[in-house]
Amino acid sequence: MFKVILFYKYVRIKDPTKEMLRQKSACEVLNIRGRMIVAEEGVNGTFEGTLDAVTKYMDWMKADPRFRDIHWKVSNGTEDGTAFPKLSVKVRKEIVSLHLGDEKDIDPNKITGAHLKPKDLRSWYEEGKEFYIVDMRNDYELESGKFENTIFPGMANFRDLREKVGEIAHLKDKTVLTVCTGGVRCEKASGLLVREGFADVHQLDGGIVSYMEQYPGQDFKGSLYVFDKRLTMHFEDPENHTIIGTCKLCGTTSERYVNCANLGCHLHFICCNTCSPKNEDAFCSDTCAQIGK
Repeated sequence: MFKVILFYKYVRIKDPTKEMLRQKSACEVLNIRGRMIVAEEGVNGTFEGTLDAVTKYMDWMKADPRFRDIHWKVSNGTEDGTAFPKLSVKVRKEIVSLHLGDEKDIDPNKITGAHLKPKDLRSWYEEGKEFYIVDMRNDYELESGKFENTIFPGMANFRDLREKVGEIAHLKDKTVLTVCTGGVRCEKASGLLVREGFADVHQLDGGIVSYMEQYPGQDFKGSLYVFDKRLTMHFEDPENHTIIGTCKLCGTTSERYVNCANLGCHLHFICCNTCSPKNEDAFCSDTCAQIGK
């Protein structure tokens, strides 16, 4: 049985290169594949391995005081352990790229929104509390699934948030909840909103995946986009699963992602099997189709 683990931690890493080598060595010993970013501000990773391997990895991480309180998200991987083609552990400037610059960068250990547990969000829904969910993911991620009444600032990439804060300025005096896949983006984003003068900012603890796991099929509709071979995931029974995505070409219900075959575009979009029987033959528009031909 293969499992995928999703995790991050904002914590000061004195020597990111040394930590990168340490992480890479541990993963190689355990035959774990996936992606990890190491930066001075922390770590951000997604790995797939056998249940035994990922359990040993998590135990190894928990033995390090820096990573002891990581919120681990564990889900079913692929049948053959091929969610990721290889192991990649890299050193970067940030574990999520907001690109604010050193002087304006957000340190979630100093400024961030209040963590809201999934059970507390469920209570908000049940009590009819007035709050506004702001999704901090990329635009194509929302196509397959999102919370009901989601407000989306319109980012093609997370770094676009710098220019998109004005799109949600009308929420400055409201209760705002930032969400993303596993929490790493909404944690930094919530800090930015606090600094921009938003009065009551929260972040979904553990991200959307944690809420979906505890409350499958409730409030979050559709499937969660993930950055591996699986592409999407959900926790409810297939018979009860609702697909909200639509094919960009014909409008039929679908949550099958492909890349535009025009390499100059390479747009990631939803396309049904009828419009594109093979993943590599899909074009997102007539213009791209003409270029591709």
